[in-house]
Amino acid sequence: MARSKAAPPKRRVPKFLLFLGLLAVVAIALVVVLVVMLLKPGTGWIPENPPSSPSTPRPTAQPADCPDVLTLVVPGTWESSADDDPHNPTANPRSLLLKVSAPLQKQFEQSRTDVYTVPYTAQFRNPTNLADRQMDYNDSRKQGYQRAAAKMAKLNRECPLTGFVLMGFSQGAVIVGDLAQSIAAGRGPIAASDQDLVLGVGLIADGRRESGKQHDVGPSPDGVGAEVSLSGFGSLVPGITMTGGRGGFGELGDRVYSICASGDMICDAPTVTNPLKAISQLSGALNSPVHAMYGTTRYWSSGGASATRWLYGWAVKRIDEAPTPEHY
Repeated sequence: MARSKAAPPKRRVPKFLLFLGLLAVVAIALVVVLVVMLLKPGTGWIPENPPSSPSTPRPTAQPADCPDVLTLVVPGTWESSADDDPHNPTANPRSLLLKVSAPLQKQFEQSRTDVYTVPYTAQFRNPTNLADRQMDYNDSRKQGYQRAAAKMAKLNRECPLTGFVLMGFSQGAVIVGDLAQSIAAGRGPIAASDQDLVLGVGLIADGRRESGKQHDVGPSPDGVGAEVSLSGFGSLVPGITMTGGRGGFGELGDRVYSICASGDMICDAPTVTNPLKAISQLSGALNSPVHAMYGTTRYWSSGGASATRWLYGWAVKRIDEAPTPEHY
């Protein structure tokens, strides 16, 4: 009887080869993810608004301590702090929008307009600098948005006839622009039926700026905001999500005014191909001469007025023309 041949011993794949194979799979997966991130515009952080007042018929009067108008001011990067006094901000005495908010407080009684400067961390950590311990841009921006939205929602519940004038600079302009977009889309922080209470939105150096999507106060460059320019990189750089453009402000578009000086990389950014280099440049642009000089006429002026002087005059007109609600 013939003996059956024994099966040849199975060849074992060396462990180091299995390890190399696993590394190859992981590497391919990372490449795929990277390609997707590079090709997909950044979805960014979707604003979460506090509950807005339900759409109900407006009363004919409101409490006596309600201002006719809330002037909401959101400073730029390094121009605020999380514990600053909203009615007497001192975190940075050189904060650009103090050139607007302080004169408005002198011009109007608080019963006419409550000038409220949103206190938030207002930082921008440069991820290419390992020694930089500041708050990430994403977290700073989210904090500023949430605090601004909470103030609007609370006042709207307590003072349903109060109007709103919103203004922001740099990171603050991104926050204010996002608030306006959210209101226009019916996502709060005030009810969609209260959009008429938004009397005006003023932006200086908006990082999500798109030409023609709002009133571009001339002289205005053709470029776009840094977040639009870098939107193809999405959230590739940790802590800094480039959310792209907003696509407009809906029915609020005719009430949004944007100022941008030619050469300011925050709102007039060039096309970029290297995200890390661009983020480093963006961090530096926050201190560039153009970006820091909107309080003068050196790089931007309209009719001989600086950006801050123009914004002040614009805000005065909005407040002067606002309705005067009845009080009880």
